[in-house]
Amino acid sequence: MSGRSIVGDAGRDWHRYGLRRTLLTVLSAGLAVVLAAAMVLAWRTAAEAADAAYDRSLLGAIKSIDANISTASGGLGVELPYRMLEFFQLTASGDVFFRVASEDGLVAVGDVDLPPPPANLPTGQPHFVDTTVLGQPVRIGAYARLLDPPLAGQDGPQRVIIQVAEATQSRAQFTEALLVQALQRDLVLIAVALGLLALGVTWALAPLERLRGEVAARRPDDLTPIASLGVPADVRPLVDAINHHVDRYRRMIESRRRFVDDASHQLRTPLATLATQVGFAQRETDPAQLREVLGAVKAQLDETIRQTNQMLALARADSAELQPEPVDLVSFAGDVARAWWSEARQRGVDLGLETHVQTLVVSVHPGLLREAIGNLLHNAIRYTPGGGHVTLRVDATEDAARLAVVDDGPGIPEAERPRVGERFFRASNVSQPGSGLGLAISRSIAVRHGGRLDIGAKAEGPGLIATIVLPRPKG
Repeated sequence: MSGRSIVGDAGRDWHRYGLRRTLLTVLSAGLAVVLAAAMVLAWRTAAEAADAAYDRSLLGAIKSIDANISTASGGLGVELPYRMLEFFQLTASGDVFFRVASEDGLVAVGDVDLPPPPANLPTGQPHFVDTTVLGQPVRIGAYARLLDPPLAGQDGPQRVIIQVAEATQSRAQFTEALLVQALQRDLVLIAVALGLLALGVTWALAPLERLRGEVAARRPDDLTPIASLGVPADVRPLVDAINHHVDRYRRMIESRRRFVDDASHQLRTPLATLATQVGFAQRETDPAQLREVLGAVKAQLDETIRQTNQMLALARADSAELQPEPVDLVSFAGDVARAWWSEARQRGVDLGLETHVQTLVVSVHPGLLREAIGNLLHNAIRYTPGGGHVTLRVDATEDAARLAVVDDGPGIPEAERPRVGERFFRASNVSQPGSGLGLAISRSIAVRHGGRLDIGAKAEGPGLIATIVLPRPKG
């Protein structure tokens, strides 16, 4: 737990320094690690190359000595190639040692200080090993072959062992020179790579610098989307997220502006009417007339309160955060219908519930959907004459759920139905007072849920069918 926290804090500390600094620091450290690994590999390669070159020279000296070994006299005779050994000593830049001996060690010529070769030295294959002789590091080459003829007094096959050793000083200097050359070459390459890296990072971040300049130069009221043309593909999701946030903010600002405009438009006339009625009531002395005026004031206040509540509901429907949850529309519609039965009875309207499915689960915001159905039921009950019927119907198709409110009211002329859902629109055949916001609220809520509001006429007789169509989840 604490380890993850430390790692997370360290990551945040690194990323706060900016992309250019972070990239150059991390990549430079990576190049330093690569350089160190390259030096280790270069040292190993140089050592192997030096050993291969010097071992071939060492083997040449062994072969030269071997070519001058004779057993014709019955003993072990060696005629040393002195000029070759002098040349070999010059190339070795140090002491050179040799030893020629029978495998049993009874007959030996040369430096007796050389350590014996391994007991399992194969015949005809050179063997090289690093050791010390007289306190200085040397590399010994050993070679074994059969003597033909063998030494006098030997019946079976007999081998001769040839050893030549040279000081490793020259090898070390050669390896060091190769390593220095490799280091110089790699340092130049690293410097060029860092330069190209800095140029590449600057070029790659240029679109972000340009984007920062464009955003900084915008006016405070400019909420248009940020152009993603020329933005790197890795940054485009960030630009899209910013545009999405800006679009939500723009819609919120527009919703607030519409609410202020709607409020100023709708409340100006009712408030002026109320002021006139109150002034008239102040001058009225007849108690009967005063009660009549107060009744009118009360009715006007009720209507103003309803308009205000509708405007608040419309603003909430346009801008409230949508948090849907699974809801059974059959049970939900039953609860909504029961809540409106009292209102329907007061107006003499028969309110019923009709469903063609037992359950119908969709993902909706219950509060907003209740507001939408409530507005449809309020309009239907209000415009349906006494003795009429209002039905809340629930049904479904394969891909949609439908909540329909059917009434026996005057309906809406066919030519005016396309305008249903517009703010403050009222049909030409409406006689009741109102604001024209009820259907706008229902339509806005339906659209927020990915659905729509359909308006149609009954198949027989007068009346209206207002249907909220909601998408059903697939599967």
